[in-house]
Amino acid sequence: MSQTAPQNSTFDFLDRETLVKLRLKAMRAGVWFRALPRIDRVLVDLTIKVADTIRSPYLARSILSIAGKLEGLLESKLQRAVREFGLPIAHKLSMFAQKWGNKTAEKWASDDGFARYWAAIKLNERFSG
Repeated sequence: MSQTAPQNSTFDFLDRETLVKLRLKAMRAGVWFRALPRIDRVLVDLTIKVADTIRSPYLARSILSIAGKLEGLLESKLQRAVREFGLPIAHKLSMFAQKWGNKTAEKWASDDGFARYWAAIKLNERFSG
């Protein structure tokens, strides 16, 4: 006889405490009311009031979608620039330097400070010209 996984699995990473912290962070940043539609706010508020953990896959997808929106809204301009510009530039420069024989250039691709530097350069180019 084969063993099967229980059908009533829970999404433990989506618990009440995590949702409360996310809502509070969004409220402090001013994005909770300004950028989040009312239906999304109500869904999170009701989930916090009613459920300790989320068991429904449909509700989990909806809450994860809302959490993704909030994470994107809470991300700073510099963090976004590091992700979009700094890391790709650092990776490309690392690859070029490695091809030219620089043995230590491999570390550049994962160096957060190097990626932040290139992101700041890119942001300055955007705003100055």
